[in-house]
Amino acid sequence: MWDFETDPAYQEQLAWVDEFVRTEVEPLDLVLGDPYDKSDERARRLVRPLQQQVRDRGLWAAHLEPELGGQGYGQVRLALLNELLGRSRWAPSVFGCQAPDSGNAEILARFGTPEQRSRFLQPLLDGEISSCYSMTEPLAGADPTLFTTRAVRDGDDWVIDGEKWFSSNARHAAFMIVMVVTNPEVDPHHGMSMFIVPAATPGLEIVRDAGVGTESPEHSSHAYLRYDGVRVPADHLLGDEGAAFAIAQTRLGGGRIHHGMRTIAQMRRAFDLMLERAVSRTTRSGRLADMQSTQDKIAESWIDIEQFRLLLLRTAWLIDRHQDYRAVRKDIAAVKVAMPRVYRDVVQRSMQLHGALGISNEMPFAAMMVDAQVMAIADGPTEVHRQTLARQLLRDVAPGEPRFGSGHLPTRTEAARAHIAARLERDIAAFQ
Repeated sequence: MWDFETDPAYQEQLAWVDEFVRTEVEPLDLVLGDPYDKSDERARRLVRPLQQQVRDRGLWAAHLEPELGGQGYGQVRLALLNELLGRSRWAPSVFGCQAPDSGNAEILARFGTPEQRSRFLQPLLDGEISSCYSMTEPLAGADPTLFTTRAVRDGDDWVIDGEKWFSSNARHAAFMIVMVVTNPEVDPHHGMSMFIVPAATPGLEIVRDAGVGTESPEHSSHAYLRYDGVRVPADHLLGDEGAAFAIAQTRLGGGRIHHGMRTIAQMRRAFDLMLERAVSRTTRSGRLADMQSTQDKIAESWIDIEQFRLLLLRTAWLIDRHQDYRAVRKDIAAVKVAMPRVYRDVVQRSMQLHGALGISNEMPFAAMMVDAQVMAIADGPTEVHRQTLARQLLRDVAPGEPRFGSGHLPTRTEAARAHIAARLERDIAAFQ
């Protein structure tokens, strides 16, 4: 049965979140710094009471299972929640579901030992520390089959050497989860492993922090990391040796859909500003809202957002139904492909309608445009997901007749006539 309604109890929670984020959390974006900087005591004093309110409502770390302090919400409920949280850069931290910590928490919960969960996961869930996911490399990008960072067993330790690129949040992280080659003799899908590396480990160096777009150096937080003889105990191996690829796919499948959820909030923000500008601004010819070009922008934007939202919610529903990201691989890829395009188009239309104000740093559109491009790169570039989607769609298609194919009208007409003639013969025989 199809149902496009949210159950009343959860809808009441969403209504509370909507008001809470709007009145208590969004103002933090304008007066506080980096949500991942746990050394900022002023920010922590302001945020802790808000986090307690979220806990009191039973919404803290809602993506995790109840035994870890979450609600075990499925992807549909998380989608509805995150399209509200996505309005604010502080909201995910207030609700205990900020990336990359949320994905790192998920794999620690699934694959970590009791000792690893106690030392690294619990402080992360409590909001006391931040973490980093250290995967991509300078020459390999996001393709794990080209990774060269190695870990070699040395007695009771593993020694890691190599470089990682765009390791988000490393400057504030208490630990990194790093993906490295441990057995180059087998195929990459079985020769890579994941390790937990505490930030203070000797040999771990932040070469520099890269910024996104026009971010200033003090706000740049995507690290170029060097692992130079970084030695970690054997018990810092996360999951089984050689299992990193499967662990990464588990993490990234959820991460890709969560990016889409939060991006919807930014699309709606740009769209709402477009509507406001249209009815507020007047030219010699009348209101912007009365011009056909403006109406085109508004109509196309609404359609784009609603189409993307339905695709995303359907994908979330399929994940909940199958409980297997691999079974929904093409749908997740489609979300990943559509997301940056819709985001960019809606923001560009709103920016254009705002004129010079729109391209200034007094409005959010320039940052949104950069963020849209980030969404085209993060968790795998759009081109890779297009290939994934196409291959999945082609995989089970049976070849047709090579000359004219199954849509050839003369061939179909001949077959239809033969089919109808056979039916007539059967009907005649039945009455004789």
